[in-house]
Amino acid sequence: ITCQVENYVFLVLLYVFSGKSKNLICFLPLTHAARLPFSIRVLLEAAIRNCDEFLVKKGDVENILNWKVVQHKNVEVPFKPARVILQDFTGVPAVVDFAAMRDAVKKLGGDPEKINPICPADLVIDHSIQVDFNRRSDSLQKNQDLEFERNKERFEFLKWGSQAFKNMRIIPPGSGIIHQVNLEYLARVVMDHDGYYYPDSVVGTDSHTTMIDGLGVLGWGVGGIEAEAVMLGQPISMVLPEVVGYKLLGNPQPLVTSTDIVLTITKHLRQVGVVGKFVEFFGPGVAQLSIADRATIANMCPEYGATAAYFPVDDISIGYLIQTGRDKEKVMCTKKYLEAVGMLRDFKNSSQDPDFTQVVELDLHTVVPCCSGPKRPQDKVAVSDMKKDFETCLGAKQGFKGFQIAPDRHNSVVKFNFEGCDFELSHGSVVIAAITSCTNTSNPSVMLGAGLLAKKAVEAGLTVKPYIKTSLSPGSGVVTYYLRESGVMSYLSQLGFDVVGYGCMTCIGNSGPLPESVVEAITQGDLVAVGVLSGNRNFEGRVHPNTRANYLASPPLVIAYAIAGTIRIDFEKEPLGKTVSSETFVVELHQMNECLWDTKHSIVKKPSKKTLALQTPKTIEDAYVLLSFGDSVTTDHISPAGNIARNSPAARYLTSRGLTPREFNSYGSRRGNDAVMARGTFANIRLVNKFIDKQGPQTVHFPSGETLDVFDAAERYKQAGHSLIVLAGKEYGAGSSRDWAAKGPFLLGVKAVLAESYERIHRSNLVGMGVIPLQYLPGEDAGTLGLTGRERYTIIIPEKLKPTQLGDSSVKHSGFIDFMHFSLCFSDSQTLGLRER
Repeated sequence: ITCQVENYVFLVLLYVFSGKSKNLICFLPLTHAARLPFSIRVLLEAAIRNCDEFLVKKGDVENILNWKVVQHKNVEVPFKPARVILQDFTGVPAVVDFAAMRDAVKKLGGDPEKINPICPADLVIDHSIQVDFNRRSDSLQKNQDLEFERNKERFEFLKWGSQAFKNMRIIPPGSGIIHQVNLEYLARVVMDHDGYYYPDSVVGTDSHTTMIDGLGVLGWGVGGIEAEAVMLGQPISMVLPEVVGYKLLGNPQPLVTSTDIVLTITKHLRQVGVVGKFVEFFGPGVAQLSIADRATIANMCPEYGATAAYFPVDDISIGYLIQTGRDKEKVMCTKKYLEAVGMLRDFKNSSQDPDFTQVVELDLHTVVPCCSGPKRPQDKVAVSDMKKDFETCLGAKQGFKGFQIAPDRHNSVVKFNFEGCDFELSHGSVVIAAITSCTNTSNPSVMLGAGLLAKKAVEAGLTVKPYIKTSLSPGSGVVTYYLRESGVMSYLSQLGFDVVGYGCMTCIGNSGPLPESVVEAITQGDLVAVGVLSGNRNFEGRVHPNTRANYLASPPLVIAYAIAGTIRIDFEKEPLGKTVSSETFVVELHQMNECLWDTKHSIVKKPSKKTLALQTPKTIEDAYVLLSFGDSVTTDHISPAGNIARNSPAARYLTSRGLTPREFNSYGSRRGNDAVMARGTFANIRLVNKFIDKQGPQTVHFPSGETLDVFDAAERYKQAGHSLIVLAGKEYGAGSSRDWAAKGPFLLGVKAVLAESYERIHRSNLVGMGVIPLQYLPGEDAGTLGLTGRERYTIIIPEKLKPTQLGDSSVKHSGFIDFMHFSLCFSDSQTLGLRER
C-alpha cells in the first residue's frame, strides 16, 4: 500500500512477525529520509501514521521530511506521542479534571463512562514519601506508614481513578521512582496497537521523563495541560527542533562513573547552548555505555536545557528488554520491526550517522571524577578541586558560585550536643548525605560501587557522624534486591544508609527535618552547611532550607563525603578518616569500579595447572628478546590496570566468550582471570618498545620479521619452543607493587630480564615467579655493550645458586658469538641479582 504526500510516496508495508500480520510505515526508499536524525524519524513516522488532514496534515509530514531545510524556520509541527506518563504531584490534577469531565457529561445527560483517556496513560505515585525516619532498620516501613497517613485522601482518590478509567494505570506507592518504573516495566520501545507496529514515544508531567530516551524511547516533559490534551487524543504542537549530534569517543578512565560523565556533559552542553533543541548521541563511545549509563545521561537533559536527549535503539537496548523480563517473542518482533524500518542503530557503523544541525564531541577518556555545585547542576567541579573551589565560593560575591562570607569568619566553628555527645560544625560541614533520585539510584555500576566502598570503609573501622542525615532511596525494589544479594546492604546500613523509601525524596526536597541541635548550630554560626546527594537538582533552597551549599555527586562519593563529614577535604592529600589514608580511599574507589562486571564468568577463572607450576631456574638457551625498553618502565606499563582496548588480544578473548565491549571493564577487574591478564601483559597503549617506531603494545617477531601484539608474538615464540628475555634501562618495575607485573611476563614465557636497575619490590616479585633479574655492572648498559636486542642470548645458570657466584653467558648475533661472564649475587634474603661481568 502506498501513501502519497506531495511528491513523496511512503510505503505502508504488511509484515508478518511470528505468524501475525502487522502494518508499519517505511520511508527508507527516500534518500534524504535516511539522513534524518533518528529522533526526527520518530516524529516523521508519527506524522505519517496520524495524517488525517485535520489534526495532522500532509504539509506537516512534508515539513518534517524536509527537516534539514525547515529546522531553521521556526515552523510548528504536530506530534502525537504513543503514551503519557504522570507522577502523583502533577497527575492528581489530571485525574481530577477527568472526574470533573465525567460529572459535566452526566449533567448534560450523557454517559460519563465514555470519558476515558484516548492515549494510554500511566500514573506512578513516587513524590509523596519523605525522609522522616533514617538510620534505622524500619525506616522504610515507618516512612511509608507516614506517607499513607498524610496522603490517605489522595491515595483513595487515585485508587478510585485506577478502577474508574479505562486506558489509565496507576502504579501504587512503594513501587519505585517514576522514571525507573518506566524504564524497567512500562516502556515498550515498539508499540503494537490497532494492527500497527510503531515506535514507542512518551510525554510526561515530570521534566526528567527524558530518562527514557536512554532506552531509545523518544520522550520529554510537558505541563499538565499539554499532558491532558494528549490523553484526550490531541497532538502536541511543537517547533520543529534543531538536533545537536553529540559524538562520544573513547573509553572512560577506571575511576570515572556515569555520574561524572553526565555532569561533564551537562556543563559542556550548557556552554554549547541547546535550549529548545534535541540532542542525539552517536559515535563509538555510545557502544561502551550500558542502558543504565545512557539513562543517567538522558535523565539530566533538563539540566543542560535540551528538550530531549536521545539514544537510538541498538542491540544493547534489545538486550536490556530481555534482561528486565520482557516477553522474548515480543522483543524479537521489536528488533525485526526496527531493522525493517531502518531504526536499529549500530553506533560502530559511521555510515549510519545522520545529518545534524551541529556536532559536538566528548572524549570519554578526558572525563574526571567530579561533583556539581554548590547551587547549580551545570557548575561542575573536579573532585581534586572541591576543597579549593568551596573555599573560594565562601568569600565570593553572593551568586551561583558565592556566599559572601567575611574572610575572618571562614574558619568559624560552632559546638553543639547531639544525643549526649559533643560535636562541631563549620562552613562546609556535611549535614545531609543522600543516595537518592532517579538519576543514579537505578544504575548498578554506581550503586554496587557505593556498596563496595561502604564495605571497605566498615572493614577499615570508619563511621559516619551520627548527626549527618544519611539516606538511601533506590529507584526500584530491584536495586534493593541486588544490593542485598551481593552482600553489601548490611555495610551501607552500618554507615547509616538504610533504605528509607522508593521515591524522589531528598532530590525533590522531601529530605525531612534535620536534628534541632544541628539547625540551631547552623543558624547560630550563619554557617554554609552542605548537602551531598546523588540527584539531578541542587538549586538553593530545594534540598533543605538549612543547606545553603548542595553538591551533586555519584553514590560512592556521597558515601565518601559522609565519612569525611566535610566538603573541605582533598581526597588525594588528606585522610578520609583516622584509620585510612587518602591513598587507600583512591585505591578502594578504583577497586569498586573494577569488581562490578561479574558476567559470563570472565572475572574469575580457575588457573590451568601449567600456570601454577614454578620450576627452579635453569640455563636459558638461545633466547630471543621479546621487548627492548629504555628507563622508567613501570608496573603500569608491564601490567596495566585500566580499560581493555577493543583491538587488543584480551578484547578478542573476551569477545570470543560472548562479552560486548561495554562488559570488558578493566584489566584490574579481571585479575582473577589468568587468560585475560596474560593477554594484558605489556598491553599499555603508551608502551615504548625500541623495536617499534611508535608507542603501542607491539613488538617484532624476529623469526618472521612481523610486527605483532606482544601476546601474539610471545605465543609464536612459545609454540616454536623459544625462550624469551626482556632488555631494560634504569628503574625497571617502578610504581605500584603489582604482582601481575611479574606473573604476566612469566605466563608469556619470559625467563629473565636484563636491566640497569630495578624497583626493589618488583625485583622480589620476579624472583618469586622464577624470572631471573639480571643487572648490568655500573656504568654499563645495552648501548655501551653494543646490544641491540636482535641477538640470541644463552645464560648459564648453575644448579646451586649462591651470592657472588659466577655464571657464563653468550650472545649470538650476525652469525658470531660473544661470550660474557655473570656473577650471581643476593642483595637480600629474597632477591637474586645476576650481574654481567
